[in-house]
Amino acid sequence: MSINVQKLFSLDGHQDGVYDLEPGKEAKIVYSAGGDGMVVEWDLNDPEKGNLIAKMKNSVYSIHYRSQENKLIVGQNFEGIHIIDVDEKKEIGTLKISDSQIFDIQSIGNLIFIGSGDGTLYIVDLPTLTFINKIKLADKSIRSIAINKQLGELALGMSDNTIRILDLDGYKQKYSIQAHKLSVFSVTYNPLNNHLISVSRDAQIKSWNSIDHYILEQSVAAHMFAINSISFSPDCKYFVTGSMDKSIKVWELNTFKLLKVIDKSRHAGHATSVNKVLWTDYNNQVLSCSDDKKISIWDLSFI
Repeated sequence: MSINVQKLFSLDGHQDGVYDLEPGKEAKIVYSAGGDGMVVEWDLNDPEKGNLIAKMKNSVYSIHYRSQENKLIVGQNFEGIHIIDVDEKKEIGTLKISDSQIFDIQSIGNLIFIGSGDGTLYIVDLPTLTFINKIKLADKSIRSIAINKQLGELALGMSDNTIRILDLDGYKQKYSIQAHKLSVFSVTYNPLNNHLISVSRDAQIKSWNSIDHYILEQSVAAHMFAINSISFSPDCKYFVTGSMDKSIKVWELNTFKLLKVIDKSRHAGHATSVNKVLWTDYNNQVLSCSDDKKISIWDLSFI
């Protein structure tokens, strides 16, 4: 199998590094946020015209879209979360979290889970914006959150090199896995089976069997430097990773076989760290964002 890569667009609306990409209600809609505090909506039908949704005074590492209410939850570093009505482009609620960075936000039902730089998992009731729980897990950051509804478990990627697994019923810790040699930057559940995939500052991709006590089943030396992000293809056959080594790599999910490297020299890729990758449902396009202030849109054709 070969893959043809075409760079469709390079979007330069941000004025600082871009840290997060989040899909919207329609496949053509994507949101971005970055060091300039701007939260921008992009329509992939006409991607060169960004729509400013909100402007925070501090950098934003994480945003989370709620399709049921058409709202964005924005994590403003050193401040807290802001609830944005997308239709009105209006802030309708805010909650002070801590004086640390907010690295990830996820939700299930009316509960918001917030991973903080102070090593605390904050659980918030969305309708009332009140704290349900605050769980101090470590002195170092919670970098990533993944939810497995079927198992009733919450996975946390930590800067102390561990993965913590909590029970969604009561939030008791079930496992603490010495997962990587360096910080775990992203965790996500494989959509085809009950395996948790982690990527790390140590440039490794690992797959953990969540049915069998999270034993390690796959480990791949994947990049030259830290891996920041992972995203699955809509058909769940492939995934992409984005790295501090400035490259995007395409992998086969079943075998973890490397299929393609997308970089600056061969494909006019990013000039600095790739912070987030997002494989969209819109024409199978892949988006990437970087410290170079740009968002790139890629067409991948499988032959």
